[in-house]
Amino acid sequence: MERKALVNRKTRETDIKIELNLDGSGKSDIDTGIGFFDHMLDGFTRHGLFDLTLKCTGDLNVDAHHTVEDCGIVLGQAIQKAVGDKKGIKRYGHFILPMDDALILSAVDLSGRPYLNFDCDFLTERCGSLDTQLVNEFFYAVSYSAMMNIHIRKMSGTNDHHVIEAIFKAFAKALDMAVSFDPRIIDVLSTKGSL
Repeated sequence: MERKALVNRKTRETDIKIELNLDGSGKSDIDTGIGFFDHMLDGFTRHGLFDLTLKCTGDLNVDAHHTVEDCGIVLGQAIQKAVGDKKGIKRYGHFILPMDDALILSAVDLSGRPYLNFDCDFLTERCGSLDTQLVNEFFYAVSYSAMMNIHIRKMSGTNDHHVIEAIFKAFAKALDMAVSFDPRIIDVLSTKGSL
């Protein structure tokens, strides 16, 4: 049974529709109006082997902040909805991903408790039409909407395009591990009995 979610969110700043399949094959159809951000979300989809359709109309005449943050909120909601009751999943995931000069560590815990530790610095203010400071905002929104613990650390990297792309791909690989099933886990992986 595929774990899917459909989420719609409309405010005065953004109008977003997202479809997520955690048990996909890496297919994406993404349009946020921010080319570099679309490229990052495509990398997330392909390397996590998720299927993702995301359409966002945002107030880009103001700047990209509302679009990026709200896409994070909606993606987090979709992850939480698609993962369901968390029975049988590994819960934890981690990955260290190299991309040329960049080396990124990502670790996640689908604990039901939101937290983001984002230990990355950037050397430029933007990549394409994406403000680099919005990468932190995106993952903060994902962590709180999905109720998940996310740690992202830049271990090395001087090219911000490579660094940011490695961040999205490492997060995808860590999330794919966390949502994977382990037949030895009968219920949820918690001493409390719930997540």
